[in-house]
Amino acid sequence: MAKIVMKFGGTSVGDVNRIRNVARIVKSEVDNGHQVAVVVSAMAGETNKLVGWTKELSPLHDAREYDTIVAAGEQITAGLLAVALSAIGVSARSWLGWQIPIRTSNMHGSARILGVETKLLNERLAQGQVAVIAGFQGIADDNRVTTLGRGGSDTSAVAIAAALHAERCDIYTDVDGVYTTDPRVVSKAQRLDRVSFEEMLELASLGAKVLQTRSVELAMLHRVPVRVLSAFDEDPGGTLLCDEDDIVEKNPVTGIAYSRDEAKITLLRVPDQPGVAAAIFGPLADAGVNVDMIVQNVSEDGRKTDLTFTVNRSELDRALSAIQNASPHIGYKDLIHDANVAKVSIIGIGMRTHAGIAQTMFRTLSEKGINIQVISTSEIKVSVLIAEEYVELAVRALHSVYGLDAK
Repeated sequence: MAKIVMKFGGTSVGDVNRIRNVARIVKSEVDNGHQVAVVVSAMAGETNKLVGWTKELSPLHDAREYDTIVAAGEQITAGLLAVALSAIGVSARSWLGWQIPIRTSNMHGSARILGVETKLLNERLAQGQVAVIAGFQGIADDNRVTTLGRGGSDTSAVAIAAALHAERCDIYTDVDGVYTTDPRVVSKAQRLDRVSFEEMLELASLGAKVLQTRSVELAMLHRVPVRVLSAFDEDPGGTLLCDEDDIVEKNPVTGIAYSRDEAKITLLRVPDQPGVAAAIFGPLADAGVNVDMIVQNVSEDGRKTDLTFTVNRSELDRALSAIQNASPHIGYKDLIHDANVAKVSIIGIGMRTHAGIAQTMFRTLSEKGINIQVISTSEIKVSVLIAEEYVELAVRALHSVYGLDAK
């Protein structure tokens, strides 16, 4: 008898009929003799509605009350699924984050999980009862409800699977796995049978929306096998997230990711002297702006430099304000910005052992007439910043040149 954690996203529980469908999927695992814990998101659209009401009442609201409000969506789904399971003869009970409890930091709206207490949960599972757990939420040390940030139910599921020492964590969504790239852009995209934790972490952080980044981090840290499955297909397909050593054939490139949520900022003629980087990026950090790609060009005389970096497009105004306020300490001559850019990335653990991968990327984009503005690399990733209008062309060309098109 294995312990299985199953997680269902908002589209999977979007209405009563879909909740009935989820109950049938859960029952099949129970009938197979497994101990089952289910983590659920709010019904599709419910969290947005609750957030909207909160902001309508007060744009500058108390974050603790915000968490109390938005956590209600998962509570409703957990109760409804427990009722649906009971109606088809499956013993089930709903659990809220504080009832387990799931201990978190007190950073309301974006809390981090500190620990999951499993004594009561294990007792109920051993009795054959399905635990239906409200995802996305926990409790801080002041006994206030907290939430984990958007997409936090994935993180809840992986954390619970790790704490229970579950055999695996199955994450059901509206797609049947992780693809080599977005199938809406490339019709020949292939579903991956397996993908390493490291690759999935890069894919998730670089634009792939299948899994939340923090959930992948947790799975990698605790070595929790995670499957991504469809809640709507007779054949759910599936992609297994696993250790790199469990993948026999390591292709040079596993997938292509892209993000349109980018903006580029360039500071011209900045003094090239110690402390200037701190003068630029310190105020950005204080303003809560995350900086991604960075490139610096030193002038011929070595006294001035141009510095370019990227931020999330939604943070562009905040970033510009922070830089302009700090301009007396930076001493740049001019500031220019561009929100019509996008990031395209190639990812693959096989890059460690294959030469010429980046050169193929650069050559392919050049042949398509696509100019590269910024380059960023890691051991298993190469990202480039390009004009947004060329995103789909770039993704299709790279998907083909690296042999990822379905045969």
